[in-house]
Amino acid sequence: MNLDTLHISVRIWFFSFLTLSVGAFIFCVFSNNEFAFALAIPFLICSAIGSIPAWLLLHLILPIIKNKKTSLNTKNQWFLLGLFSICGIYGLVGAFINGNSIDDISTLQVFLLVTLVLFACSSISFLIIQRDVETYFSIVELEIYTESIEEKEAEILTSLDSSTALNNNSLNKTIITMQDSQQSIIEVEPTQPSNKIMIKAIVTGVLILIMLIPTAFISNLVSEREQRQKQVVAEVSDKWANAQTITGPYIVVPYKDTFVSADNKTRTTTSNIILLPENLEMNGDVVAEQRPRSIYKVLLYKSSLRANGIFKVKIPENIIPANLLLNNARLCIGINDFKGVDGPITMNFNGQSIEMNPGLPTKQIDENGLSAPITLTLDQLQSAIPFNCSLRIKGSRQLNFVPLAGNSKFSLQSAWNNPSFDGNVLPSERTVTDKGFNANWQFNKANLPFGTFIRDFNFQKASFAFGVTMLEPADQYAKTMRSVKYAILFIGLTFSLFFIVELMQKKPFHPVQYILVGIALVVFYTLLLSISEYIDFNIAYLISSLATVLLIVLYTKSHFLNWKTASLFGLVLSSLYTFTFVLIQLEDTSLLVGSIGLFIVLAIAMYASRKVNWYNTAVPTSPTETTENK
Repeated sequence: MNLDTLHISVRIWFFSFLTLSVGAFIFCVFSNNEFAFALAIPFLICSAIGSIPAWLLLHLILPIIKNKKTSLNTKNQWFLLGLFSICGIYGLVGAFINGNSIDDISTLQVFLLVTLVLFACSSISFLIIQRDVETYFSIVELEIYTESIEEKEAEILTSLDSSTALNNNSLNKTIITMQDSQQSIIEVEPTQPSNKIMIKAIVTGVLILIMLIPTAFISNLVSEREQRQKQVVAEVSDKWANAQTITGPYIVVPYKDTFVSADNKTRTTTSNIILLPENLEMNGDVVAEQRPRSIYKVLLYKSSLRANGIFKVKIPENIIPANLLLNNARLCIGINDFKGVDGPITMNFNGQSIEMNPGLPTKQIDENGLSAPITLTLDQLQSAIPFNCSLRIKGSRQLNFVPLAGNSKFSLQSAWNNPSFDGNVLPSERTVTDKGFNANWQFNKANLPFGTFIRDFNFQKASFAFGVTMLEPADQYAKTMRSVKYAILFIGLTFSLFFIVELMQKKPFHPVQYILVGIALVVFYTLLLSISEYIDFNIAYLISSLATVLLIVLYTKSHFLNWKTASLFGLVLSSLYTFTFVLIQLEDTSLLVGSIGLFIVLAIAMYASRKVNWYNTAVPTSPTETTENK
């Protein structure tokens, strides 16, 4: 094989580009983006053209390293340093293209990402043709040794007497010995075992970093599927009814105010006054139901609400009762989404049955709602006016209320056993069991910043709303995302275990095999994500982990030809998956348990690797053993 500079540099460039192409293909597969494959070919073409300067630099530094008068191990280290420097140049170019300042953390991330990815590709290509590179570096030593042999042959030929046959025989033997020595230089293993271990350790570490890249794509895939679920929920909710917030009932009365302007003219303005009930009691039953849409389930509800109370208003002294336009008063109820009104709403007000219609006289409190004109006198307003009504409201996920009354009490009950009480006020009493929940809220004049007579009040409904959110029993996307965060634990420990076992059993594991195992660990998350969309998350986790563990165990058995070693990998992976499952189920104590667990895992790894002969040197024997051997 012709191992010249051009041949070595082209091979390094080709295998680096091939590795980058495989990585780009994996990115396209896991990105789940319709434009990824369309951009892959232009990206590879630009990469091939853009890597020509790297090939030229590599072509220049190879002879420099080759001609260095140093050991082969040092030349290998100089070569890896040269590769890293070239990759660092491209990292700086990528950071410059990113367009941010050098202190920007995103620029730093771009630099590190580009440098590490390119160095990983070039390191893999070096590992593939490592023997040829080392032989190329040894050619200088071979040429120097050959010249030395030729000089010695010439000296011997000139010094020996041609008539002495014995000397001729000695000359022939000497030349044969030198030629054998020359051949031995080519056949000797160029790399020392310790150097191989170091290079393999570096490559393994780089592979661990490379396999973390697909996990980022998995995280994006989980976010995309979660966003898709939210879109489906929003679509179904929009057709059914969105989250509902109920306000009222309350009365809107126009008020005519007369004043003298700066030009001494009498002017009249009209504003709205809000009258709130003195007492309000509202009870409700909520029935939740799940509607299937594609592979998703959308949580909806129907509610039956009953409200009753009295209006009894005390007119402030600064208000002129005669200026109240009681003939134009309207009774109002606020509702977020009209599609949620299930049937007509009739209000019994002061002995009269009033049908409510869409539209509000003012948006001071609500944007949407129902209202109806009422007959009201000043005497009636200052006396107790009873009212009651029934509302059938449907919506999705949330049902909230606003306490617009002097004294109010709200009560909700449902058979749904997974509620979340949210808003500005939590229930004063609540009971949550497997059969459902029951919650009560109470308010009075002392804990509300407004009275029953409101004028010129900047009312922020969201700051007073309270209620219940009907939660799904399990959020598989959140749990999957939490499990992806522990990917570095699986990949790092699994690769480290393979590295230690191959050193102890002297059965090398090829980088391609590391990548295959890493892809199997990454595919676990896609299995978990896809299966959990159809069945319970816990069962999906069990199926995905068993499939992954079984696959890696069988692959390990096929390489090491030892069921004991394969069982060790199965035990380690099963323990890791069990540990991660426990962390996913925990909430408040997950950080504490995770930290303790990682410390124990590190301690076990350090204990297991204590007898590994990292430098592959001879183990010294004790004096007792030496005496016994003698």
